[in-house]
Amino acid sequence: MPPPVKLYLLAYNSLQATGWAVALIQILTTVASTSSVAGTYVAAGNLTCLLQTAAFMEVLHGALGIVPSGALFPLMQWGGRTHFLLAVVHRIREVQELTSVFITFVAWSLSDIIRYLHYALNSLGSCPSWLTYIRYTAFIALYPAGMALGEMLIMIRALPIVKKTNLYANFFGALPFNYYDFLRVLLLVYPFLWLKLYLHLFKQRRSKLRKWHGRKKE
Repeated sequence: MPPPVKLYLLAYNSLQATGWAVALIQILTTVASTSSVAGTYVAAGNLTCLLQTAAFMEVLHGALGIVPSGALFPLMQWGGRTHFLLAVVHRIREVQELTSVFITFVAWSLSDIIRYLHYALNSLGSCPSWLTYIRYTAFIALYPAGMALGEMLIMIRALPIVKKTNLYANFFGALPFNYYDFLRVLLLVYPFLWLKLYLHLFKQRRSKLRKWHGRKKE
């Protein structure tokens, strides 16, 4: 990999890791000072939206071949997260104080701090083996928590509000269905799309940790 590309990846992943760490600190500080998780979105919503939107760069990284992940799985993860965050949570104030927002943001923050730190150190060729193990193990608990207890519950709670307000009526006006119908269908397929990503991570885990154990034996 050319040095300028390594430098770029180091900078991008370091900024993302730092950003998610700041978001987590903001959330935990707010919860500690208010003894409530209701202020999670107010504390870190704007920063989380910025970081998640910027993560589209990872789709481009895969498409351009500067990382080996390809574009499909990064696009699936980015699309699912970004729709949930910008189209649902950011737009519908009634769901912003739910406990599920706290669960989602904490799960995302922890997983992305680990993930981006791992990527940053790998771009330097000096990632410690313990971080590799955590990178390919922590998701086992964090991903289901963020999806089932966070994203799915929030979208379900949003459904009556979407129906009542006819949210995004202008955008869906020329289509034979509205956003309420779209969200219901999405909720039906969401677990299956998520499972595809989850199993892909397990495949990565087997591959990466096999190499990790091989290096330990050496």
